[in-house]
Amino acid sequence: MSELKKKYGLLTAICMVIGIVVGSGVFFKAESILNYTGGNLKLGILAWIIGGVVMIIAAYTFSILATKYEKVNGVVDYAEAAVGEKYGYIVGWFLSTIYYPTLTMALAWLSARYTLVLIYGEKADITGGFCFALAGFYLIASFALNTLSPVISGKFQVSTTFIKLVPLLLMGIVGTIYGLTKGHTVANFTTVVSDIPASDAIFKAVCATVFAYEGWIIATSINAELKDAKKNLPKALVIGAFAIVAIYVFYYVGLAGAVPNAEMMASGQTGAKKAFAAVFGNVMGTGVFVFVIISCLGTLNGLMLGCSRGLYSVANRGRGPAPLVIANIDKTTNMPSNSSIIGLLLCSAWLLFFYCSQMSDFSDKLGMFAFDPTELPIVTIYPFYIPIFVKMYFNKDFNFVQRFVAPTLAIAGSVFMVIAAVNAHAEKIPGYLILFAVVMLIGILFIKKKPLDS
Repeated sequence: MSELKKKYGLLTAICMVIGIVVGSGVFFKAESILNYTGGNLKLGILAWIIGGVVMIIAAYTFSILATKYEKVNGVVDYAEAAVGEKYGYIVGWFLSTIYYPTLTMALAWLSARYTLVLIYGEKADITGGFCFALAGFYLIASFALNTLSPVISGKFQVSTTFIKLVPLLLMGIVGTIYGLTKGHTVANFTTVVSDIPASDAIFKAVCATVFAYEGWIIATSINAELKDAKKNLPKALVIGAFAIVAIYVFYYVGLAGAVPNAEMMASGQTGAKKAFAAVFGNVMGTGVFVFVIISCLGTLNGLMLGCSRGLYSVANRGRGPAPLVIANIDKTTNMPSNSSIIGLLLCSAWLLFFYCSQMSDFSDKLGMFAFDPTELPIVTIYPFYIPIFVKMYFNKDFNFVQRFVAPTLAIAGSVFMVIAAVNAHAEKIPGYLILFAVVMLIGILFIKKKPLDS
């Protein structure tokens, strides 16, 4: 059986961490966080910081594991090494069938959403069939780029990472100056639009930040293709995580200088575009907003890069359905083409579910099954982390901080995320758990290991 070649360097890994996370959720969820907190800017910033701290701790803890283990798809490696082969398979199955596809399809939809907002403004129909058809096109285009030319895909990831920082840093710098000059920043920091209990606001807002922060773990999916992975992957995880938190808070403060919170809260889908137009003018603001779309497409590319390797990570271990077929590497592109195709189909299935559960007339008929696939499936990754962190207590190769302090803080952060999700989505959790259980039970049917040398 062919093996994946070492083709990515440290810069690509750092850009993958930053590029997968930054560039979509920060635009998408900034408005939601303002609404969840009733326009309380201080609570909003606190939510960004809490979500960021949880991510940094988790990234640091996984960076410790990254110095010890290297096989195929980092987080699956760590689960397998820490808890056992079967647990590694279960984690890999969840990532491949739920986590990767839901994140990836959400980014395809966001890319389509912002494209329509750019063209049609407030008249953009982000819930209609055309928006989701465009999202499907973006999924296929990203799949083609990753599958047919992975090297170009890696270069695209690096370039779009730098491009996507343009609107964030511009808003952070110019928006803050503009806001201080116009008085918006001070007014937004001192005025609350509507009073909402702080505990409810924080739980819902932090849960919203999960989508904006999540995805960094996908960078570990290329550890088998990363040069000097045991040295470069830990660096990429830690450097990338700190950079992301700083960029997000900086952007959020700059956004507060663009328009009053009440206006931003009422803007809905056009909030980000309206903020850029207010600070830079209609023409330049529209130009900068193009960078937002490129930013989303760059994030989609990084997610698809991980999604295409999802089932390969379990098939490479001889588990899952038809492992010999799915673990096959294309000799021309050095890519797991069969795994990539299944990944695309899973993304498409979740995109259809997203449309039916949130945007169409079917949502009322689905009842408790009409949950938001941009948050609950993502939060679910944290309970899967906990056994891995617990097992670190028993690893005598680590020093005191690595063995006890880091995993304890990581467990606390994971538990907090679960509590936040329960508070934010209590009514929809039963429906999600039923669907989650069905998907996972299907995976368990294929847990038996099969030989790959036939």
